[in-house]
Amino acid sequence: MQAGTTHHPDHSPSSAGGDCVDDVINNFDLVLKAFWLTIQLTVLSGLASLFLGTLLGALRVGPISVLRQFASIYVSVVRNTPLLVIFIFVFIAAPTLGWFIETPFLLKGVITMTIYTSAFVCENVRSGVNSVALGQAEAARAIGLTFTQVMSQIILPQSFRAIVPPLVSTLIAMTKNTSIAAVFGLMEATGRMRYFTNNNADDRPLIFLTFALGYVIIVELMSFGASRLERRWQVAR
Repeated sequence: MQAGTTHHPDHSPSSAGGDCVDDVINNFDLVLKAFWLTIQLTVLSGLASLFLGTLLGALRVGPISVLRQFASIYVSVVRNTPLLVIFIFVFIAAPTLGWFIETPFLLKGVITMTIYTSAFVCENVRSGVNSVALGQAEAARAIGLTFTQVMSQIILPQSFRAIVPPLVSTLIAMTKNTSIAAVFGLMEATGRMRYFTNNNADDRPLIFLTFALGYVIIVELMSFGASRLERRWQVAR
């Protein structure tokens, strides 16, 4: 297990049953490290999911039947598979097959979240592509642009303007889904919360509230950024 990512604490909190507030304050660096890991998981998985999901979305509306069917099957299978099962496959089953043996825990978490979230991003992108008037694609093809050029220069830029709200909802859901990583040894925010509750059983509500507030701040920052981006794009139209 990689240092700083497993369930082993960096240093011990105050004695069990002690004052919860003092415990959290005295070990606030651990709280910050946990949320920093959550942010890393969110940002890296989000970027990778946007890339893979956009690629899958383009394949789903593309002219090549085999690739269209592949993307459709991928989305169907992943969307109907619980995220926990994908985590089990990447962290437990895949190494027994010789995959991801030396892969750092953080990267395994990113791979898992990307596999899952990209399927939902794909559907967001596909709905955005379908919202663009078909005549624009036909006109672009008529002047000699290739499918790749049409998608990258005409269709996708308009599609992303239309799908900001559902896309952000998908990424927010992904942020909350990172909590499952705690089960597999990644000491992100939920894993650290469990660590504190185990040592302060009588103060669990306050600990839950503290870590929930951290998630709320992250989600609100994402929502604020998305709303600013959406307004800017609306003005640019």
